[in-house]
Amino acid sequence: MTVSRKLVTLIAVLLVLAGCTSVTENLRLTIATGFSSGVYYKLGRALAGEWSKQTGMAVPAVLETQGSNDNVNRLESGEADIAFSAADVAVDRRNEKFSALARIYDDYLHIVVRADSPIRTMTDLDGKRVGVGAANSGVITIAKRVLDITKINAETFEYGLQRSTEALRNREIDAFFWSGGLPTDEIVQLGKDENIRLLDMSEQMRTIRGDFGYYGAATIPLSTYRTANTVPVTTLTVPNLLMVTDRLSAGAAKALTQGIFAAQQELANVSRAANSIDIRSAVETQPVPLHPGAREYYRDEKRI
Repeated sequence: MTVSRKLVTLIAVLLVLAGCTSVTENLRLTIATGFSSGVYYKLGRALAGEWSKQTGMAVPAVLETQGSNDNVNRLESGEADIAFSAADVAVDRRNEKFSALARIYDDYLHIVVRADSPIRTMTDLDGKRVGVGAANSGVITIAKRVLDITKINAETFEYGLQRSTEALRNREIDAFFWSGGLPTDEIVQLGKDENIRLLDMSEQMRTIRGDFGYYGAATIPLSTYRTANTVPVTTLTVPNLLMVTDRLSAGAAKALTQGIFAAQQELANVSRAANSIDIRSAVETQPVPLHPGAREYYRDEKRI
């Protein structure tokens, strides 16, 4: 490359960075995440710091919340500018003002029982005491949907993850649902402290995915947790989206979207779930549309 071409390239890079700074320097953003030990919160805090470093904007405020439904409520009310949300919640709460910066990683549905429990299959949950996630969380959406579709009549308790793990330890409930990235720290610890097992959903997969196409299918590797399972567990997955509204300008949305991928290593340092962030799948947010600024970024990268 000649000196003149190097100079042109350098000027181009500086102009891009200057442009990002100019559209974000006066932004004061708030990110709605999840509970403090969860992946949403960890990634939200890391993104806030990285976005500030990249663009010169003030470090966004990071809200600890109940999860997806709570986050969408805050996005809708204007209390938050950016929200982590499971795709099923985003679709249920569809709003023409909502859009997405990216699909980031997938959550895996966990159905946890004690290893000595007589509950061996999903249908065995009928009549049992089951934690289904905290009110306003994304977990409660998928848990109740699964129970409804499979016609399982369980006694449900709106317990978050910490309360659910405690209740299972104390035999106050027979099982609990959790939807989160792999691995989830609380379930790692539960598996170290207690003998547990994860339920397989192979038999229910076709029925559930036939009605709700945005759910995927995957396996939880045996190496993820210490459990009594002897083969990998088949379960549902649900994509997670980073959502915004039309209050965010196209220039700011483009800069933030670019920043997600620039910060991937830093994000992976706080949660292994970030290793799944991939620009090729990031555009797959349907039926939630991409924000025009995010779309411009992906178009520049020749991903759409």
